[in-house]
Amino acid sequence: MSETVVAVYENGVLRPLNPVSLSEGQTVQLTIVPQVSPAEPNNDLKKLLPSLIDRGLLRLPSSKRGQVDKAELAKREQERRERMKKMKPLPGKPLSETIIEDRGPW
Repeated sequence: MSETVVAVYENGVLRPLNPVSLSEGQTVQLTIVPQVSPAEPNNDLKKLLPSLIDRGLLRLPSSKRGQVDKAELAKREQERRERMKKMKPLPGKPLSETIIEDRGPW
């Protein structure tokens, strides 16, 4: 059975922080994956961001991006309503009715 164990390296010995389910003297295989403190990746990111932006590989969102004023929204809604009025109903039955008919009696 494999399990992940968090341990601290002290005086040349790995000391598990929680109890482990091993027999005394049992041999195990270890894969060492250093834990990174939450502050470390943030520091790396701060160093990397300017480089990515300078190369054009990343753009930070602007505060105005995606924001539309109320007058523009009202205009768009009016245009949408006018287009809807010009649309004619599609010929034939609604798809839902066709599906119900294809199912047959319950």
